[in-house]
Amino acid sequence: MVWEIILWVLFFFINFALMGSNLYQIVCLSDLENDYMNPYESSSRINSVVLPEMVLHCVGSALLLLTGFWFLFLLTLPVTIYSSMKYMNKQHLIDVTEVFRYLDAEKKYRIAKMVLYAFVFLLVIIRSAVAGKFSTILEPFYPTSEDLDIRSHVLEF
Repeated sequence: MVWEIILWVLFFFINFALMGSNLYQIVCLSDLENDYMNPYESSSRINSVVLPEMVLHCVGSALLLLTGFWFLFLLTLPVTIYSSMKYMNKQHLIDVTEVFRYLDAEKKYRIAKMVLYAFVFLLVIIRSAVAGKFSTILEPFYPTSEDLDIRSHVLEF
């Protein structure tokens, strides 16, 4: 029971990091679109977080698969397949010279990923709340026996 809570907290942090990385990429693309940033700076910033995001996403998907949470694994599977196909074709990085040609498509792809990550984040929060009824963690502080409960004896007077 405690391992399940630890696992959901781990999924929470993984998904939070994925959402943060994806939001950073969306902001960089928006800054590039509004001409606040030059293409070289924007591409280098996005390319520096693309590979760690892909690795973290694959680790999270593998953990979901290994622990048997099939529904969440099947939700993240299309992004995993698409990312691995882009990596194998060496198209996962943004090219500085072609950045304006693919700006709209890249932005839409990252917004779609953000929606997926937000939905999975919501499901992880719900599952962690259900899994961690917190009675097993807080049991030493709140005993179930009334004989050992100090609060009931204090309140009797």
